[in-house]
Amino acid sequence: MRKLIRDEIIKIFDKIPLAKNLSRKKFIGDFLIGMLESRKVQFKEIALHIESEATLESVERRIQAFFKDYDFDYRQVCLLLLMFLPKGKLQLSIDRTEWDFGIYQCNILMIVAKNGSIGIPLYWELLDNNSGNSNCKDRCDLLQSIVDVIGLDRIGLIVGDREFIGIQWLKYLKDRQINFCMRLPKNHLITLKNGAVCSINDLLSHQQERYFETCLVDGIWCNTMLKKLDNKDFLFLIGNLPAKQLGNLYRHRWCIEVLFQTFKQRGFDLETTHIKGNEKLSKLLVFVSIAVAIALKTGQYLHQKVKMIKVKK
Repeated sequence: MRKLIRDEIIKIFDKIPLAKNLSRKKFIGDFLIGMLESRKVQFKEIALHIESEATLESVERRIQAFFKDYDFDYRQVCLLLLMFLPKGKLQLSIDRTEWDFGIYQCNILMIVAKNGSIGIPLYWELLDNNSGNSNCKDRCDLLQSIVDVIGLDRIGLIVGDREFIGIQWLKYLKDRQINFCMRLPKNHLITLKNGAVCSINDLLSHQQERYFETCLVDGIWCNTMLKKLDNKDFLFLIGNLPAKQLGNLYRHRWCIEVLFQTFKQRGFDLETTHIKGNEKLSKLLVFVSIAVAIALKTGQYLHQKVKMIKVKK
């Protein structure tokens, strides 16, 4: 398995070099293998799985020096991660995850592309806002970073949860003709084509589910799906695709939740990192993202070519 993974990493770096120096390339490959084998992000755990004649302490110091001194080209990182995705239009999801380590608050805004049931990260931003929500500029800038690399034509759809609203953000998507599906909080009002201003409670007072084409929500003309949920909540979706498609499109968002689970307790235990500081943590996310992509591709290969992997509940 180690040889299979190492060969895969070499092929990747031949196409998209994350480093020019051979020693740096070897270190990145060794660190990735150490992360995949240990399923941990702590430097001491990864160092145990790096093949080296040096002492464990020397390997750890080398890791620390890399994270202090080396800067990734994140455009190249994005291009590398694209290699793990199918050709054609990409279905993107935007979300945010956070945790606290002492007084340090980690707050990651990320856009991922769907690959089966899991997302592959493309770009992220570490927010320095005391674990607050992202703002419209954060989202626009992050998505524009991806557009600058892959172009608008490659984006088929972007999906987001209730945080990802606001006229500047939605107008950015509409102006660039990017298909979107966003969930809104239930307190937002809807202006119908006849000029009537309604709440969700008004519109669903006698029906379980309704669809509206071309209505005004948050200052944006869009299509709307409304649905009562079993937990007395509502599913309130808006987008620029037909209203009856929005429910199925919104399900694509789950791939980013699966990714965050893979980053954390169900995968690489990212929340246990002792790294403090957005710059170093962003570098660690490069490794975790590539490790997830390699693990996914390796699993797909084994499932299709070697032995079917039983799907867990």
